[in-house]
Amino acid sequence: MVIPISAQRRCNIDVLIQTIVEKIPNPYRDLTLNLKMFLIRTFDINKPGCSIQNLKGGVVGGSIISGILKLGEKVEIRPGISTKTKSGELKCFPVITLTQSLNTEKNKLKLAIPGGLIGVGTLLDPSLTRADRLAGQVLGHFNKLPEIFTRLIVSFKLLKRLIGDSSNENGAFGFKKNEILMINIGSSSTGGKILKKKSKFIEFQLTAPICCEFGDKVTLSKRIDKHWRLIGWGIFKGGKKYKN
Repeated sequence: MVIPISAQRRCNIDVLIQTIVEKIPNPYRDLTLNLKMFLIRTFDINKPGCSIQNLKGGVVGGSIISGILKLGEKVEIRPGISTKTKSGELKCFPVITLTQSLNTEKNKLKLAIPGGLIGVGTLLDPSLTRADRLAGQVLGHFNKLPEIFTRLIVSFKLLKRLIGDSSNENGAFGFKKNEILMINIGSSSTGGKILKKKSKFIEFQLTAPICCEFGDKVTLSKRIDKHWRLIGWGIFKGGKKYKN
């Protein structure tokens, strides 16, 4: 079904919405699962020159994938703040806070469930959330989130050709050891250096840690002609967990 619309002239928008409501079934949501929210944006809502007494905590926004988020709950953001010591050792400091407000569009909520985008007001120092500093991370209830990984093993499948490039019909996407691909899991995006490749499995050393769990979907991109191009996808099968 094709519905012609014009958002600028507001033509057929009502027909589109009606069709979505009537034709597309609501996905099943298991609200008993642990809370898992992918962060897409994080920002500081305080205006320059705001007095200390009127400062508000940082805001994070994204989509709830599973579970329920309520006001006043203790939540955790992983991997959090990542740094390296002088010896090159990786250190991750998950961010812990309380939910102060829940908003979608102009509506204030007492609880939020999967579906749509949610803005979450917190007690975090605004400097931690400004300029999307925590974007790509995962929010959940305290001590209920998946593990943090520094290495990933991915079961992958390549595209037959580059999307939008009919000249590459054979999909010659060769991999070399130590080559870096772009890896996306949920809203996270990081580089992955190829350590091993066997049949349909690749092991990556991540340039930045990721909070994920077995079975998560992965997309792979390769730098071709100075641009990152999608070349395949896969499933996260295992890896090396970060240890404090």
